[in-house]
Amino acid sequence: MKKLLLSLVLASSTMVVVAQENDDAMVTCYQKYAEIFEKRGAEEIADGTYDDVIITFRKGSMADCFYGKVHVKGGNINPNEMFLKFEDNTYERIVRKYRFPDQIINIINGMSQTIVTIDDELIDVLFVKKIKPKKKSYVKAVDPIFD
Repeated sequence: MKKLLLSLVLASSTMVVVAQENDDAMVTCYQKYAEIFEKRGAEEIADGTYDDVIITFRKGSMADCFYGKVHVKGGNINPNEMFLKFEDNTYERIVRKYRFPDQIINIINGMSQTIVTIDDELIDVLFVKKIKPKKKSYVKAVDPIFD
């Protein structure tokens, strides 16, 4: 009986440790996009309205990514003119109170500067259609096999 209880406790504690390791290794949608932008870079963002951007909302270790629409003027984004896209292709304005309401939001390498809300929520706009194509890679030679 003691052996059975000991093995159950040991098995459950092992499962808890494995579950925690899997949670720690979880990569967010924002991190995946940021890695691609860092590796490939992005084309220059011209002035205009873009309805094919990804808008990310981050708080702590969590992140959510949504399709949205923004207007670019002078290479900057107005945080009060950002919209989230619904499934029926309509849009709703993002209403937040920003920590720095007069901040100019520049676009660098296809990604906006991070916008911080008074609730410590981090918002980024990603111009995914402007990501540069994947670079060519060299073909590796196989290891030689001699008799």
